[in-house]
Amino acid sequence: MTSISRGDVAHLARLSRLELSDSELDSFARQLTDILDHVQAVSEVAADDVPAMSHPTAISNVYRADVVTPGLTPEQALDQAPAADQQRFEVPQILGEEA
Repeated sequence: MTSISRGDVAHLARLSRLELSDSELDSFARQLTDILDHVQAVSEVAADDVPAMSHPTAISNVYRADVVTPGLTPEQALDQAPAADQQRFEVPQILGEEA
């Protein structure tokens, strides 16, 4: 069983520039130890004849072909806009910002 100490977590926190409280150091040490225990358990079960995979079923690419098509002109894009100014959508002012 691999164990992560409170000191290990404190060292990693310093390297990551994280400020952790004493209770967080203890909690993370327990959580990381649990994670390593689970990884070790899975490693013991994994058989050499079972290939590694990221998904239980095969995945295939479902993207469409990348075909260049003409886009909208500014006039077409703004045709149904409630308000437009200088080929841009005009929207209400928010948060009292100056224009």
